[in-house]
Amino acid sequence: MTATHEGSAENSAGTALSTPPSAPPPVSVKSFPADLSASIAVFLIALPLSLGIALATGAPLQAGLVAAAVGGIVAGRLGGAPLQVSGPAAGLTVVTAELIQRYGWRTSCAITVLAGCCQLGLAFLRTARSALMVSPAIVHGMLAGIGVTIALAQLHIVLGGTPQSSAVANVRGLPGQLADLHPVALGISALTLVVLLGWTRVPGRVGRNLRRIPAALAAVATATAFATLAGLSLPRVDLPSWRSHALPELPEGPVLGLIAAVLTITLVGSVESLLSAVATDKLIASERSTDNRPPRVDLNRELRGQGAANIVSGALGGLPVTGVAVRSVANVKSGATSRNSSMMHGLWVLIAAALLVPVLDLIPLAALAALVMAVGVQMVSITHLRTVTRHREVLVYATTIVAVVLGGVLEGVAVGVAVAVALALHRLARTRITVEELDGVHRVWARGQLTFLAVPRLSRVLNQIPHDRPAVIELDGSFMDHAAYETLHDWQDSHRAHGGSAEITGRSTNRTPETDRSMADRGKGPGTGQRGTHQCCRPWTPWQNHCDHQADVGSDDSAGTDARTIPGASTAGSTAGPRRRGAGRLANGISAFQRDTAPHVRDELARLAREGQRPTQLFLTCADSRLVTSMITASGPGDLFTVRNVGNLVPLPGAESTDDSVAAAIEYAVDVLQVDSITVCGHSGCGAMQALLNSHPGTPMTPLRRWLRHGLPSLERMSSRHHAWARIAGRLPADAVEQLCLTNVVQQLEHLRAHESVARRLAEGTLELHGMYFHVGEAQAYLLSEGEDFFDCRVFDSVGQRA
Repeated sequence: MTATHEGSAENSAGTALSTPPSAPPPVSVKSFPADLSASIAVFLIALPLSLGIALATGAPLQAGLVAAAVGGIVAGRLGGAPLQVSGPAAGLTVVTAELIQRYGWRTSCAITVLAGCCQLGLAFLRTARSALMVSPAIVHGMLAGIGVTIALAQLHIVLGGTPQSSAVANVRGLPGQLADLHPVALGISALTLVVLLGWTRVPGRVGRNLRRIPAALAAVATATAFATLAGLSLPRVDLPSWRSHALPELPEGPVLGLIAAVLTITLVGSVESLLSAVATDKLIASERSTDNRPPRVDLNRELRGQGAANIVSGALGGLPVTGVAVRSVANVKSGATSRNSSMMHGLWVLIAAALLVPVLDLIPLAALAALVMAVGVQMVSITHLRTVTRHREVLVYATTIVAVVLGGVLEGVAVGVAVAVALALHRLARTRITVEELDGVHRVWARGQLTFLAVPRLSRVLNQIPHDRPAVIELDGSFMDHAAYETLHDWQDSHRAHGGSAEITGRSTNRTPETDRSMADRGKGPGTGQRGTHQCCRPWTPWQNHCDHQADVGSDDSAGTDARTIPGASTAGSTAGPRRRGAGRLANGISAFQRDTAPHVRDELARLAREGQRPTQLFLTCADSRLVTSMITASGPGDLFTVRNVGNLVPLPGAESTDDSVAAAIEYAVDVLQVDSITVCGHSGCGAMQALLNSHPGTPMTPLRRWLRHGLPSLERMSSRHHAWARIAGRLPADAVEQLCLTNVVQQLEHLRAHESVARRLAEGTLELHGMYFHVGEAQAYLLSEGEDFFDCRVFDSVGQRA
């Protein structure tokens, strides 16, 4: 089973953005029950949240129901994300509350209509992807700042008072509110929070049955029932007659202020909707097989649907509409198969608004405030904080939060963008240049990006090197502009002219078009003396097939080989079928290796051929085509003894198996090659783990299913109460597939210990075992901590320091 290509689950936002959507499949009668069930589940979540968000904005409570119904029916029908659910969202709560306070409710409705028109215009200009250019740190910071503002405002209602006009005023008024508590409102709010937070934590069969009812609905229903049965006197929902429902009027106020309000609603609503659509598409890809997925998201169509929904919602006196991640996740998890689920959920909201007014009027406002306060707190996500910390964007995140809380959403986003740009410029300009003498050789390290800003420091350091001494310049960065290249090359020519030797190595020697053209003109690369330095991708990556300037097979006579020397390469340009095209791609790759890479590695491979292989590590990983072991371990020829199979499985000794290749590789690596360590590496979106989760006892046995039986202990370990769930970077796994991928690494390490040769070397203390997890979408590696099932990341910045 080694060297097998695995059918992995596709889970990439990039493909979701770049692949044109296919035509929607016809609605099947068989799928209607699933859509109906999912629509009811989403409706039960949307109803209390819509009322709570309307309460938080200061709008009429009916406006939340109008937005939920319009979002479900209009955006569900016209949008480009079939399973996304739209409606009033917490992300626009602060913005809408400010508009209502400044312009009044009816003008705010008109602003919503104008924002919808702007979204339609952006969609027709096909600019939906541009909304995703905003740094994730800014988006997460904006949502966290909105969450803090919501929580502070609703805390006053929870305590029995009324919120102030701003977050700062709410903080200042909090001591006085605490001194004037209303026990009844506080008690109902506490009851709501207890039920809301504890609903999903009830263990056993009872908990599984209870979780069929959404926690938000259960919390509000419990608080309402208790307040009604106890006869408590406190403010409740008051839905006025629909005859007096307020509709929009022509906007009145400063023109610039109105334009800013429209742009704010457009920006925040569009970004939140598109990010939610991409997240929903990724969730579907990770949980469903290819034949059970709706069409991929069409972002421009989704923006059109959101714009149309905002126009209708504002015209009918509703709140602004966006795509909502929580309801969309619930829709996918409930088994929805088409956009009918979202549309039916909007229909149920419409029916409830017409027929359930007496029931809705029983809901205490304190219960809705507690629900929305919990939503606001959850918007400050620990997972997002860890992500921005890992990418060294905490400053952008924190600054955006503070600016949103103190100044507002638009101001906060503007400040966040400014800080992000300043940070990017700082990183671009930050270059660490050091020099030291080792064994008579002057070594210069330039860590970071080499731009014209670093040229004075670089020139000063280079001029410190004596002219008659050998020197090595090591460049560790991903970019070098023309000014830096000219400085390096001129110094190199001068140094050699005075009798010294100079070698330039590293990643930045051929990164810019200017550099490439200069090297072509001079007939050599910087410091290499080679002609025609490779301009495309790194030699160890297969991605050169995707470069625009990939050379034709046999077009370079100086390469030392051409298509005629490769069997089957003569058909590389043929269109005779997929097989011939595959042979042509293989021939292109071999030709590129012979031309660009082989000259650089020939001496090292010749040495390895003479001395034999002496790897220090056995690396056992999955056959998934997205895992390039040399890339993620920065290794080269002779470093790793690699074993790949479907699911990175290690069969137990003596287990029923049709393949002993893994055990043979372990024995050879441990006893013959005497490796120092063994690493088991799993990865995200593993198709083998997905197949294990979806396996059924009655499925016919195939070679693949026989092989996957070696993964059943991992499945049992994940389900066992005797083993704690594996964690990743301090968080629980995102879903069951990721949980099984992590658990499988831990279990396969246990299987390794059962092999006699491994057990003997472990007892001698001459062998180490390591677990590793590679998240494909994040390009992030995690190592298993010793003594516990905890995968932690090792993050290094571009200058080699721990982040």
